[in-house]
Amino acid sequence: MPNVNYQNPKTFFYLPTTVERAERSLVCSPFNLALLSAMRHQSVSLGAIAHDNGVNYGYTQRPLSELACDNALNWLIQVGVLRREVDGQGITDSFRLTPLGHQLVEQYEGKGWRRPSWGDRIYDTITRWLRLPF
Repeated sequence: MPNVNYQNPKTFFYLPTTVERAERSLVCSPFNLALLSAMRHQSVSLGAIAHDNGVNYGYTQRPLSELACDNALNWLIQVGVLRREVDGQGITDSFRLTPLGHQLVEQYEGKGWRRPSWGDRIYDTITRWLRLPF
């Protein structure tokens, strides 16, 4: 049987607007690059991110309640950066990166997130709250 190389990092093509929205959502999120880097290799549970655990692991800069953490993670799911982990019993409280998330983390690894501008924050807030399709 022939060997097959399954590691193709550029499998998906994303529209520039999709990548821009995902990037803006990441830099405006309360999460550090360390969280997304950890998600590249394994799923990370909500309990490891919320409260003081997030600060201790370097996933957040300040403690987040479970509700605030879950809301921020769900927004990253909606923009296509994350997905919920599924096991034999159904959906779990753990999260992993999507291919778009892998692409963005690779882009920023070693550099850290860029600082979001006020325009980024306003645009992300409007898009998030009103759920506009852009």
